[in-house]
Parts: sequence; structure tokens; C-alpha cells
Amino acid sequence: MRSDAEADVAVVGGGIAGLSAARELAVAGLSVVLVEAVRIAEGVTGNTTAKLTAQHGSIYAHLKDAFGIDAARDYATAQSEAIARVAATADELGADCDFEMRPAFAYAQSDEAVAGLKAEAEAAREAGLEASFTTDTGLPFDVAGAVRVEYQAQFHPRRYLLALAADFIARGGRIFEHSRVVDVESEGDRQRLTVESGAAVLCREAVIATHFPIVNRVRLFPRLTPKREFVVAAPIPAGADPGGMYVTTEQDTRSVRTAPYGAGERLLLVTGAAFTPGDPGAGRQLGKLAAWTANRFGTRDIAYRWAAQDNTTPDRVPYIGRMPGGDGLYVACGFGGWGMTNGVVAARLITGLVTDAPPPWAALFDPARFHPVKEAGPIAANSKTAVKHLVGDRIGHAPAHSPDELEPGQGAVIRVEGRLRAVYRDDDGDLHTRSATCTHMGCVVGFNDAERTWECPCHGSRFDTDGTVLQGPATTPLRDESV
Repeated sequence: MRSDAEADVAVVGGGIAGLSAARELAVAGLSVVLVEAVRIAEGVTGNTTAKLTAQHGSIYAHLKDAFGIDAARDYATAQSEAIARVAATADELGADCDFEMRPAFAYAQSDEAVAGLKAEAEAAREAGLEASFTTDTGLPFDVAGAVRVEYQAQFHPRRYLLALAADFIARGGRIFEHSRVVDVESEGDRQRLTVESGAAVLCREAVIATHFPIVNRVRLFPRLTPKREFVVAAPIPAGADPGGMYVTTEQDTRSVRTAPYGAGERLLLVTGAAFTPGDPGAGRQLGKLAAWTANRFGTRDIAYRWAAQDNTTPDRVPYIGRMPGGDGLYVACGFGGWGMTNGVVAARLITGLVTDAPPPWAALFDPARFHPVKEAGPIAANSKTAVKHLVGDRIGHAPAHSPDELEPGQGAVIRVEGRLRAVYRDDDGDLHTRSATCTHMGCVVGFNDAERTWECPCHGSRFDTDGTVLQGPATTPLRDESV
């Protein structure tokens, strides 16, 4: 983005939440600008396993117990309407996005988990979903039980979003890629969004859909817990397709589905091995996930592997809506690993607020909500984590105590001349040294040895080995401290 732009609404973030919101607002007749730090549909959304489901683990029993059955019904309604919205939009736009209807299962292999699964099935039914308890699945191994929810879906998110973007542009919308927003300021009744180039977007209202918000006006930072998960994918015979979408919280979480692939084959996608960004041993976690997939599904070779990141709120409900104290600012974050439906929920909710026609379930997602009993523990844990990483304890996990000890491909936080530095030795043997202090709020980064990135354990910012920002909320690179 090289020059200033003006619009009724600016949307920051080109994932499913941002693009869906931009199009919904354009359909409502507003002028809209979308600003994306890198490229649209290539960030978290581009790395998802893309389940379009209202079956989010044990969410309905949790909501029923914590907030009452009406909250569970609102959540189920919002998610189910999102699935229907994607189906209708894909059909309207003729999007070739591999949209497939599939049942969704939350399963367990331990007998101790059966009572909880039965309670979840009952709560999901009360919430309005066609849910049942079963011991019969298409998985190639036995389960003690599962919650089965009918009429769910899966799709190819990037193809869908590119069709959405084309329609948005046809409606007069503007998209600026490679335009990272570095500052958001209120100027009277307008918002001013400044990008790296120095250019700005002036708008009446702005939607922050950057996964982890780049502004903290509702004190969201300590209320979001980042986690990162690996995905491995391998072709399997079409006859071995388990015929649904599966998730379990056992064995460090495992999520399974398939997608169209070649003739007579399906592509098996398995997600799991969750870890805090920057924690040591990411490579070991990836190895465990690949081994689990081979053991359970007989895969010989992993064709693709990548990682995705998400943030969870203390009460497991996303923050979507107006930012208190930031007139004209809206936020969508904290999707907890279920961003495909929640991103569409965010688009409809925010568009409803902007046009004074919010959906009836809007209050459930209000970012200003606070439940002291439910949230005190997670917030305290997040604050403790932040304090710990502000003082650089991660240096004890380093594979080396001196830059000279690093092997090619290794990185470590090392104290050099009294300062903590993020030191990486590339495959040619050259050292790359940056400050180990995250530019977001000052926590000490850690090295992800599987993806060769520097990552902040406090709020999930990620940096390339040259310090470049890969993922926010940080907006500026790690400082060069080469010696």
C-alpha cells in the first residue's frame, strides 16, 4: 500500500474472518478496504484442516454447566448458521472448494471418558444439534465411545476465500496485500490505520481480524492463550476413508479428516501434538504425530507437513464484537481451533453490529464479558507465563551455551556479552544474531527446531531467522544484533 485510502470500514486481516466480514459489509452497501500483512488466505486460515462443524469437542456440556442451556443453544445456532452460510455462498459464487457434507465425531478410547461423552451428546441435543452417543465409527481402531453430530461439512478454505475475494472486489471492495498495519489511532469519529510503508487507511469503523489482536483496548492479551499444532498429511486408499471428521482430547489431541486427492485416493490429514509457541522440542512433537498416524492408519510416507496456530479464551467462547473504549473498533479472535465456523460467525455478527441489526446470539461473544470465577485461573496462569518469559528463563533449554557450539540448522537463545540474543546457524554455517526480546511486549522468544522460526511463548508472535515478522501480534522485526 503506497498511498492513503478512505472507506466506511477497514478490515485488518485476510483470513476467513476478515474476508468474510469484508464481503458481508460490502453486500450491505458499505465501502470497504481490506488490509493484509502478507497475502490473503495464506496465514492461519491457509494452514487449517478446514472442518466446518458445530461439534467443537466438549463445548456444549461446558457451556450448559457454566452458563446455562440458552448459551449452549446460542453457540450451536451461530455455528450451524455459519455452515449454512458457507454452503450457500459457495453455491452462489460457483466456488470449486471441495465442499463435502460429513458427520463429526468427538471420540475417546478410555472407558473413563464415556460418561463425559454421553453428557456432551445430551447437551448438544438440547442445544439443537442432531447429536447422539455411539461406539460405531469409521476409524481403523476401537473407541470406547463418541459423540456423533450429523450434517457437518469440510472444504478447501483457500479456494473458497479466493472466490469470496473476487466477489468482494467486484462489489467495489479494495484489497491491499503486503501491508502490515503497525498502528491504530482514533481521530475523533474516525480511525486511522497506519501501515509499514507510512500510508494510512482512514475509516469510520475498523475490524481487527488478525488472529491475535494488534490492539489491547479491552485488555485481551492476558485472556488469550496461544497454542501451535502440527499437521501431517498422507494419501490413503479411498476405501480406507474413515467417513467423517474426528477429534479427541486424548493423546495430546488428535484431529482426523480426509480430503479429495488423486484417483482412488483420499488425502488423510491428522492434526495434534500441540505446544506453546517457542517451546523446546517441537521437532519431537512432530515425530510423535507422524508415528501415531503411521501406527493407526498404516501410512508409509508423509506427503505434507505444516503447523497452524490458534488462541483460546478462558471460557472457550471467542471474542467477537465491539471493543469497549475504542469507538468504531471491532475485534474477532480467540477461536480456539474452530476458526472456520467462528470466522463466519464473526463476519455476520460484526456486520450486524455495524448495520444496527445484530443477530440474537451476539451477546454470547461480547469481548467485554468477564466471568471472574471461570476466568481468574487461566488469566493468572497466562500472566505467570508472561512474567516467567520476560526474565529469560528459556536460556536453560538451549542446545548450546555459545554460538560456536551451534550446529547448522540450530538456533538458541544465548547470553552474549551480557545480553540475551537469538542466534541461528544456517545450513551454510553462517550465524544470524538478533535480539531475543519479542518486539510485542518484551518476552524472550524461543526457537522452533521443526520450522526454524523464533516464537514468543507469551502471545504467539513468530519471526523468521532473519528477524522478519511472520505472525503477529508483533508488528516490528527482531532487532539485528549481529557482531
